[in-house]
Amino acid sequence: MLQFITNTESSVSVSDQIKAFIKGGGRWVQVRMKDASDEEITKVIEEIKPLCIETETFLILDDRVELAKTLDVGGVHLGKEDMLPSKARMILGPAAVIGVTANTIDDVKAVRSLDIDYIGIGPFAQTSTKKNLSPILGIEGIKSICTHMNDLEINISHVAVGGIKREDVAALMEAGVNGIAVSGAIANAPDIIKATEDFLETLKPFLKA
Repeated sequence: MLQFITNTESSVSVSDQIKAFIKGGGRWVQVRMKDASDEEITKVIEEIKPLCIETETFLILDDRVELAKTLDVGGVHLGKEDMLPSKARMILGPAAVIGVTANTIDDVKAVRSLDIDYIGIGPFAQTSTKKNLSPILGIEGIKSICTHMNDLEINISHVAVGGIKREDVAALMEAGVNGIAVSGAIANAPDIIKATEDFLETLKPFLKA
């Protein structure tokens, strides 16, 4: 699976990033506009939501739980400083997808009993997309968390995130993640459509038949 996290540092507008990602075959978008107002985010969602519905592209918001409910999107991704997943579940209901961030196996253990749908494990590498970055994990750090999750029988989908480039995909998938979340390598690419196609092509051998 490939999740695209929108990037407000890109020279391409968030709406156009999403349109190009979808055109390239991507079908899972997290709208991350950390410093934007609810009105600015609403404008983006209203512009791209019809295309997402038409192409069956899954759409979630970063952090803004109440706004996600108002705009009727698929769910939210919550960082460690954001709303508690249990409260978000109460607000969004049973059908919403809720993802959380983890940097250590202790972070994973802390959320294992909650009603969540996936865990974003990272950051894999240095990234300028996110401020106040947690310690870099690298391949060995990602692999260690995946191994511990397997040993503890924690069967929650988990994706690697943070500074991921196309050449990292194979090693990350082999380390035990179920997918990857990418921001800068797609949003800042000279051709977002082509970059999306390339990531999806690289992921193909790891997708279950």
